[in-house]
Amino acid sequence: MITKKVLVADRIRRIDGGFSFIPHRFLTDGFLQTLSQPQLLLYIFLVLAADRYGLSFYSCDRICSFLHMALEQYTAARDGLIEKDLIAFDSSLFQVLSLPCRPTELSMNKPKRQLTRCQTPAAIGAIIDQLFKAT
Repeated sequence: MITKKVLVADRIRRIDGGFSFIPHRFLTDGFLQTLSQPQLLLYIFLVLAADRYGLSFYSCDRICSFLHMALEQYTAARDGLIEKDLIAFDSSLFQVLSLPCRPTELSMNKPKRQLTRCQTPAAIGAIIDQLFKAT
């Protein structure tokens, strides 16, 4: 077992003016692994910007400026966090939600499922070709 000791005693973290935290199970239950880098960056920003209820109201332009993120990246990250049930958004107000029971998808690093012959892009192209030949 590793013995812990405070490395810099006069710099121990404490909550003073703001309120932000990420539960430890965000790491241990695999939530971190499910996020892309833009999703993680946006999530951390929203956690830092939120009040004690998880609410914040930064605009899209302001968030993109802070995070040096293109609008498309921001939109994809925001929508991904909503799909993963980590945040709620009503077009002007964000809420960082309590963590769900488990992550909604497995690690982004897991091997992709092998496509069957019917699911390959070539098969889709052949179907489209057949549709247009029939007319």
